[in-house]
Amino acid sequence: MGWDDLAGAFSKHERMIAWRYLRASRTEGGVSVLTWISLIGIALAVFALIVVMAVRSGFRAEFVDTILGANAHVTVYAQTHPDANGRATPTISDYDAKAEALRAVPGVVRVAPLVRAQVLASSQFENSGAEVYGISRDDLETLPRIAHSTEAQGDIEAFNRGIALGSQLARTLGVTIGDKVKILSPDGAASPFGRAPRTNSYEVVYIFTAGRYDIDRTRIYLPIAEAQTFFNKDGVIDEFEVMVADPEHVEDLYPGLIQAAGEDTLLWSWKDSSGSFLRALTVEDNVMWVVMGVLVLIATMNIISGLIMLVKNKNRDIGILRTVGLTEGAIMRIFFMCGAALGVTGTIVGVVLGCAFAYWIDPIFSLVNYVFGGGVWDPEIRGIYSLPAKLQAWDIERAVMLSLGLSFIVTIFPARRAARLNPVEALRNE
Repeated sequence: MGWDDLAGAFSKHERMIAWRYLRASRTEGGVSVLTWISLIGIALAVFALIVVMAVRSGFRAEFVDTILGANAHVTVYAQTHPDANGRATPTISDYDAKAEALRAVPGVVRVAPLVRAQVLASSQFENSGAEVYGISRDDLETLPRIAHSTEAQGDIEAFNRGIALGSQLARTLGVTIGDKVKILSPDGAASPFGRAPRTNSYEVVYIFTAGRYDIDRTRIYLPIAEAQTFFNKDGVIDEFEVMVADPEHVEDLYPGLIQAAGEDTLLWSWKDSSGSFLRALTVEDNVMWVVMGVLVLIATMNIISGLIMLVKNKNRDIGILRTVGLTEGAIMRIFFMCGAALGVTGTIVGVVLGCAFAYWIDPIFSLVNYVFGGGVWDPEIRGIYSLPAKLQAWDIERAVMLSLGLSFIVTIFPARRAARLNPVEALRNE
């Protein structure tokens, strides 16, 4: 049997014989049950592979989007130094000039001075720890996940006369638009008995949903001038919130940012704060791909068992076909088509099911949540409010190539066994 013979086009009669073998019942010497098992196994494996990859891609995209949409791409700090009273402080003075210098760095699209502190927020109903960000209204409006929140309440234009807080924090405190929230800071004015706590009440004018539970649960935005007064930081800020055009390559801007802000500058990027988590996601993606690939391999192995049974049941047919002139290459192509047809059909079904599941994952997951009485997805643990899925062409292509490649490879071995069957021996045993 030469490879030139195997390379010939699949003829009409070869396709007809392969089709008859696939749909033959058990009484006719076929293996229809094993055929269905092979097809369903491949379809489910490809379905699972596509869904897992879509969820992993969606989770990473959602996580990164919430980071970049509500947090600094780079935070610019100053090293600790003594202030006018001799106290060690990391605050930044002359911040307007430094902000202009930072904005002039190529690749920087936004620079926002911030006053930042931990406080206790309380209402007439509840108390909760919170993190205050003192920021100007113009800078707040440039944060996509805050200013353009799909579930926002109130008016961000009224920010200068109140505060903005996350939806989960508002729910915890039991407040809504127009209610008062009291903020308490332990770092108040000095007295003979120590530092007295500093408190003030502010009207809630804007409630946002950034999409990250940890942000919505703890964050409060306060006008920067009020924050400087409240935290006794007149004329200084704590840090700069810097947004860049290309967050994935933010490290390339470090030299320019340090030169603009001064040699005593410290930088902390979104990759520093979330890099370990993103690296863990990458490792998990690779491991899940290998695991799901093994499942696809196991599913395609059913093709071997099905074809071996088919070859055994068709020994007499193979002997007759060989005696009437069919070559070893023709026999091999017939049984190769039988296995390849299962792989192609199972892959197509799996791709359709996987893409449909990923596309309609929200209503499907809502149904699952309803059936189990809720609480299946806890945003406090997972950080986001729903299970995301993002279909990517490359993930689908990899799943298709893996499934078809394995299906074609495992089909070769039983097909070669059928092609090498001695027709005399096959007919004599019958």
